Amino acid sequence: MLIINGTVHTMDGPIIESGYVAVSGDKIAQVGPMAEQPKNWKGEIIDAQGGHICPGFIDAHCHLGMFGDALGFESDDGNEETDPCTPHLRAIDAINPLDRCFSEARSAGVTTVLTGPGSANPISGQFAAIKTNGRWVDTMVVKAPVSMKLALGENPKQVYHNRDESPVTRMAVTAIIRENLRKAIEYSKKLDQAAQDEDTDQPDYDAKLEALLPVICGELPVHVHAHRADDIATGVRIAKEFSLKCVIVHGTEGHLIPDLLAKEHIPVITGPALGDRSKPELAHMTLENPAILQNAGVCFAICTDHPEVPIQYLPLCAALAVKGGLKPEEALSAITINAAKIAGLSDTLGSLTSGKAADIVVTDRHPLELLGKVRAVLLDGRRII
Repeated sequence: MLIINGTVHTMDGPIIESGYVAVSGDKIAQVGPMAEQPKNWKGEIIDAQGGHICPGFIDAHCHLGMFGDALGFESDDGNEETDPCTPHLRAIDAINPLDRCFSEARSAGVTTVLTGPGSANPISGQFAAIKTNGRWVDTMVVKAPVSMKLALGENPKQVYHNRDESPVTRMAVTAIIRENLRKAIEYSKKLDQAAQDEDTDQPDYDAKLEALLPVICGELPVHVHAHRADDIATGVRIAKEFSLKCVIVHGTEGHLIPDLLAKEHIPVITGPALGDRSKPELAHMTLENPAILQNAGVCFAICTDHPEVPIQYLPLCAALAVKGGLKPEEALSAITINAAKIAGLSDTLGSLTSGKAADIVVTDRHPLELLGKVRAVLLDGRRII
C-alpha cells in the first residue's frame, strides 16, 4: 500500500511537507518526499489529498474493554474490591474486544492502548498493551503484561473506608505495597536457594508473589496512580527503595514539582484533562500541566483514562494540551512516540519509521484539529477505516 500527497508527521524526524509512506505487508517500508516516491506502484494507493499522515495514536493509560459500555455491573471488571493486593490479576482475562468502544477508538485513529485494572487496590494487577482491532484478545496483544498497576491516594482509601477495612490511610496503602514487594524479594531468594541446593525445599507456590517477581527484578515497570504531589513523591520513594522502573500515571499536580520529577527522570502519563474537579485530589488540575512538564524536561504522554474520557477523544485531549501551552507537534508526540517510549514499545510503534508496524492515520487536517476528519486508518498494514 502507498499513501501519497500528505504532510507526513514522522515523529522521529522532521515533518515532510509533501510526502509519502509505503507499506509492505504489516510494516512500514519507506517514508520520504513525493519526489522520491516509488515508481510504477502496483498495489493499493491512498491519496491523502493534501491532508496529514501520522502514526496510529497510542493511549498510554486507559481501561478500554474493562468496563463495558452501557452495561453496568455485568461488565464492570476493572476493580476487584475484595483484596487490596491483587498483582496476579491480568487485564487480558477481562478485556472484551467486542465492546463498541473499540470501534470508536479505531474510528478516531487510536490503534494501540495500554489497558488494565482500575485504582481500587494499592496493588491492582497487570496492564496489557493491545491493538484496537480484533475479536479475540489473544491475537490483539502487543505485550502482556506491559506494566504492574499500583494505586496511591484517594481511590484505595475510599474503597476500603467504605468496606470498613484496611487500608484507610495513605500510610496503610503504602505499607501494603512495601510489605508485598518485600515478600516477593524473600520469595525470590527462596526460589534461588532451592534451585542451587537440591536439599532446600521449594517455597509453596504463591500466585501474587510470582506476579511480582518481574517487578522486583526491574523487568516489569510499575505504573503508579498518583494525583497529588505528595502521592507522586511516595511513588518515587517506593520505586527508589526497591529499584523499580517507575511511571507516574495522572500526575495531576506534576506541574507543582516538575523540576523534582525531571531530576528523578520519572516519566508521567498525564490526564484525563477533559472533565471537572470531581474529587479533592483533582483540585489543582490544569490544562497547563503537560506544557510545564515539557518545559522542565519531563518525558510525558497524554491519556484518556477511558471511560473517564471516552477513548475517541484522545486527540482532543492532546489538543487541549496545546491550548495549555504545548506546541502541536509536542502534543502529537504525547499520543504517539512518547507514549510508545514510556510503554517500552518504541522499537515497533509510535513513529513512521521503516521497519516499524504499519499503524497509520490519515486525516484531512492537522490530526489535532477539532473539526478534522479521519480519512483512513491502517493497523498492521491493513486498512480498517
